[in-house]
Amino acid sequence: MPKGKIPGATVSRLPIYARALNSLLARGVDTASSDILAHESQVNAAQIRKDLSHIGGEGTRGLGYDVASLLGRINKELGLDRSWRVALVGYGQLGAALVGYEGFAERGFQIVAIYDADTAKVGSSVSGVTVEDSADIPSTVGDHHVDIAVLAVPAGSAQNAADAVVKGGVKAILNFAPAVLDVPEEVSVRSVDLSVELQVLSFYQFNRNDE
Repeated sequence: MPKGKIPGATVSRLPIYARALNSLLARGVDTASSDILAHESQVNAAQIRKDLSHIGGEGTRGLGYDVASLLGRINKELGLDRSWRVALVGYGQLGAALVGYEGFAERGFQIVAIYDADTAKVGSSVSGVTVEDSADIPSTVGDHHVDIAVLAVPAGSAQNAADAVVKGGVKAILNFAPAVLDVPEEVSVRSVDLSVELQVLSFYQFNRNDE
């Protein structure tokens, strides 16, 4: 299937499969059936087979999938066979936690720039990266050759932060702020609102207790 034609829902599940495959490899498992992948990823086996067919991931009858080969194929489709340069906007509690998360570097996401509006933080060094003034984003984010911007700012500052990184030439944004961003069509945005996720869990927990 040509690039860009993989269904969005399938793309969202590929990282889940990659995580499952990494876990299997770490345990010395070389081949895995779709049933094993279903158990590891908590996704229906039929759905897994359908998703993998979109990327040419074909298993061997009676043996299943070659774990290393399939992981490599998924990583290639996700663009994880290269390194991505990331700018973090907002060095508060969430920003500090994101900088300290080793999983980013392990998967090829390198934080090369950190911005904050607090002048008391500007100039300090965090994991070898100097915190810069958010006001300088449009003029400096390009110098860092940033591929992806991560917004860890309050909701009221999110749109301004998005405007700044877009003005600087960034085409991909991961938004942790509880706000809907208005960006040009060519800019990709993924939003993670932790409060929304908690509210969804609240719904299921409430109804479980009600039953």
